[in-house]
Amino acid sequence: MTTKTKKVGSSRRLGARYGVSVRKRLAQAEFQSKSLYECPRCGQRKVQRISVGLWVCSKCEHTFAGGAYVPSTKLGEMAKRAVRGVQE
Repeated sequence: MTTKTKKVGSSRRLGARYGVSVRKRLAQAEFQSKSLYECPRCGQRKVQRISVGLWVCSKCEHTFAGGAYVPSTKLGEMAKRAVRGVQE
């Protein structure tokens, strides 16, 4: 008998423990961290997470710091806009 994991995804391993909202947040964070993202340097969709906050493009070998689960966070985007505004 096979188990269907469409709803629970990678949090299936936790079983019925910890509550539904915690398992959903865990599944979403793991899905985001394992996805491929666009490289800020070459524009290819080849950026992968190698560690917490460290991201690398497998095409151009560009390594940069970002968020824990996604390469760019809302706070980081706001900081870039603020710096750009001060430079102008």
